[in-house]
Amino acid sequence: MKIILVVIGKTDEAYLNTGIVKYYNRIKHYISFKMTVIPDIKNTKNLSEDQQKNKEGELILAQIQPNDELVLLDEGGKVFSSRGFAGFMEQKLLHGTKRLVFVVGGPYGFSKDVYQRARVKISLSKMTFSHQMVRLIFAEQLYRAMTILKNQPYHHD
Repeated sequence: MKIILVVIGKTDEAYLNTGIVKYYNRIKHYISFKMTVIPDIKNTKNLSEDQQKNKEGELILAQIQPNDELVLLDEGGKVFSSRGFAGFMEQKLLHGTKRLVFVVGGPYGFSKDVYQRARVKISLSKMTFSHQMVRLIFAEQLYRAMTILKNQPYHHD
């Protein structure tokens, strides 16, 4: 299985980049993983929230292949424990999912078309995080899930 994380805009903060790189490199020891960065939309001051979401949605959907399973990291999604998320990942592995694509939306969330394409929405917390912080939190939880599935000592109950 290949896991792709699609994000909008680059990560500006060095401390977040350091953590992201650390976990992304660890994840690659367990599973094929890649992050795709969609450049920020230009001239957003001239766009409504819906127009911005729709433009971002077009760019997101352009990254998705027909057989991909699309998972939105969305505040309205299902909340998992770390072990629950590991179980979710295990099910995707067992069911032969070829490409599992997680998406972090822009500041206003996702377009209607992106929501319609997605099968699953996951919330990383009941709290709201910046879309840049979500990259690090997701990476750590994906790494944790992989160590849980391999019975390695990173995760402690």
